Amino acid sequence: MKKSVNFGVLALAALLSLGTIGCGNSNSNEVVIGGIFPLSGGVAVYGVECKNGIDLAIEEINAAGGIDGKMIKLISEDDEGNPDKTVNAYQKLTSKDGAKFIIGSLTSGCTQAITARAQAQKVIQIAPAATAPAITDAGDYIFRVCFIDPFQGTVGGIFAAETLKTTKAAILYDSGNDYSVGLTENFEKAFTSKGGKIVAKEAYITNDKDFNAQLTKIKNANPDVVYLPDYYGTVALIASQLRAAGINTPIVGADGWDGLTANAGKEVLNGFYSNHYAADSTEEKVVNYVAAFNKKYGKEPNSFAALGYDAVYLLKDAILKAGSTDAAAVKDALSTIEGDYVTGHLTFDEKHNPIKSAVMVEIVEGENNTLKTVYKTTVNP
Repeated sequence: MKKSVNFGVLALAALLSLGTIGCGNSNSNEVVIGGIFPLSGGVAVYGVECKNGIDLAIEEINAAGGIDGKMIKLISEDDEGNPDKTVNAYQKLTSKDGAKFIIGSLTSGCTQAITARAQAQKVIQIAPAATAPAITDAGDYIFRVCFIDPFQGTVGGIFAAETLKTTKAAILYDSGNDYSVGLTENFEKAFTSKGGKIVAKEAYITNDKDFNAQLTKIKNANPDVVYLPDYYGTVALIASQLRAAGINTPIVGADGWDGLTANAGKEVLNGFYSNHYAADSTEEKVVNYVAAFNKKYGKEPNSFAALGYDAVYLLKDAILKAGSTDAAAVKDALSTIEGDYVTGHLTFDEKHNPIKSAVMVEIVEGENNTLKTVYKTTVNP
C-alpha cells in the first residue's frame, strides 16, 4: 500500500549529524521498538489498526515472559501520513529513545522517507504494509512483511481472467500516484497475458471528486470487469458514481481497499481485492489471532493489524535466533527466517521482500445492512 511523495535530497551530512543510535533511555531489561504510524489524518485507519495488532502481539509476548526474559517496550509516534513528520519521528525514536528497531511507517512514501537513514545508522526497519518495490533498495537493514505492488497487480490480473472468467477490462487509475500506476501496469500485463483485452484505460488526478467523464468512456467500451487500484476513500466515491452510471460489472482492486467495508455501501458489492490475509481463514494461527484480537478490541482485525502483529513476532523470532539484541546480529537472523505467521508462510528473498502468497477476498453483505469480506481464493508467487 503506497502513496507517492517528492523526497528531495537526503544529504549525507544530515545522516551523520543524527548522533549515535542506542544511547537513549532504553535499559538492558527491555527491547525498545519504535513505532511510526499515521494515527491521525487521511489514512489513520491503517495506522490505528496496525498499532492495535502490534500492541496485541507485545501484550502476548510479554505475558509469556518476553523475549528471553526481556520485556518489549513500544514507543509510538504519529506521522499523520506526512513524510516530513515520519523523519521527525524517526530522529526522536532513535536519538532520544534509543530504538534500534523501527516498525513503520504504513504508506510507502512515509516509509521510504527514512530508509536511507535507517540503513546508514544500522537501525532495523520493518515495513508492515509499504508495498513499493524500491523500499528495500536502501540496504540490508530494511525489511518488509507485505508483498510488493508488482505481485499485487499480477494477482489482480490473473484473478480477473482465470477466476472471474472476464475477457474485457477497463482500468480507472490515479496517474499521480505511484501505487495506482504500478498496480495498473502489472494488472494490464497479467490480464493481457491470459488472453484478456484492455478496452478502456482512463486516468484521474489525486483528490478528484467527479469521475463521470471517465466513466462515460468506460461504459461505452462495454467492459466485463473494472480495475480500480486506489485507496478505500477514493474507491468508495468512484464505485458510487460507477454504479450510478449503470456499470454493474465486477470491480477489482488491491490492499488499499482494506477499510472499504466500513466506509462504503452496496455499490461495492461484486467487488474483489487482493489482500494479505483473510480473517475467515480456518488456519489455526489465523483463528487464534482473530479470536484474541476480537476479545481485546471487540472487532475483526483487518490486514494492517495482521501485518503489524506479524512484524513483532518476526522481530521476536529473529532476536531469539540471533541470541542477541545487537542490530547486526538480528539483521542477519531476520534475513534467514522461515516460518508460518498470520499472513502466511514467509521467507525473505535477497532484497528482504517476503516470498508469500496473496489472497483474494470478496465484499458481501453481512448482518444488519453491514458489509464484510470473505475469502475467495489464494494466488501463489
